[in-house]
Amino acid sequence: MKRIATIVITLVLFSSCIESAKENNIRQQKLSTNLEKNKTMKKVLFVLTSHEELGDTGLKTGFWIEEFATPYYLLKDSGIEITLASPKGGQPPIDPKSNEPDFQTPATVRFNEDKETQEVLSKTVKLETVNQEDYDAVFYPGGHGPLWDLAEDKNSIALIEDFYKNNKPIAAVCHAPAVFKNTKNADGTSLIDGKKVTGFTNGEEEAVQLTSVVPFLVENMLKNNGGIYSKKEDWQAYAVEDGLLITGQNPSSSELVAELLLEKLK
Repeated sequence: MKRIATIVITLVLFSSCIESAKENNIRQQKLSTNLEKNKTMKKVLFVLTSHEELGDTGLKTGFWIEEFATPYYLLKDSGIEITLASPKGGQPPIDPKSNEPDFQTPATVRFNEDKETQEVLSKTVKLETVNQEDYDAVFYPGGHGPLWDLAEDKNSIALIEDFYKNNKPIAAVCHAPAVFKNTKNADGTSLIDGKKVTGFTNGEEEAVQLTSVVPFLVENMLKNNGGIYSKKEDWQAYAVEDGLLITGQNPSSSELVAELLLEKLK
C-alpha cells in the first residue's frame, strides 16, 4: 500500500514538473516574441513647435491639431511607436483656431476624447535630448509656430541633417516645411536644393490674412532654397515625395503625408 502511495505521489510530482516546464517555455516564448517585436517595431519622432505668439498681433498660435492628430493616429494604429518632442519640452501650444468647429475632423474629435494621448502630449521631451539613432523617421506637424522657432532651432536643424545623412525619412506638412529653411547638405548647399517639395502656398497665407505677419512665406522660402516647388489649388490635399523628403501642402494633406511615410517605413 505504501509502495502504491509512493508511486502516486511520484507521478503527481512528475506531472507537476512537466506542467511547470510547459508554463516556463510559454513564458520564455512570449518574452522572446515581445523582444523580437520591440526590435522590429518602427519608431517615429514627432517634433512640435514651442512657439505661441503670432507675431506682434497679440494673438496666439502653435501647432495645428489636425496636422498632429491625423498622422499620429494613422501611424500609431499601424503599429508605429511614436515619441513626441519640442524645443522647450512639456506641453506644446495648440493653435486655438484649430480647435474651432470648422476645422474638426475624425482625428481631432478622437484626440479631444483621448485623455491618454493628451497626457503624452503634455510631456513632450526636450528636442536637445533626442538622437536620430533611436528613430527610423521624423515627422513635423505644421501650424504657424514652426516659422518662428523650428525654422531657426539649431537642434532641429542638426537633427534633420543627421536623419538625412543616415538615410532616414523626414516628413513635414503645411507650415512645417519651414524647418528646411537652414538645413544643409555636407557640401553647404541647401538640403532641398533640386528636390521636389511643397508647403503652405502664398495664396493660402493671403487667404488667412497673415502674409504681413509671418516672418517668411513658406512657398517663397522653398523656392529660394532651390526646391522644385509644386502645388495644387489652395486647400486641396497634395503631398510630394522625393527620396527621403516627404512634404504636404496644407492641413488637408496631413493624411497623405502620413500614408507616404508609413509606406516608406515598411
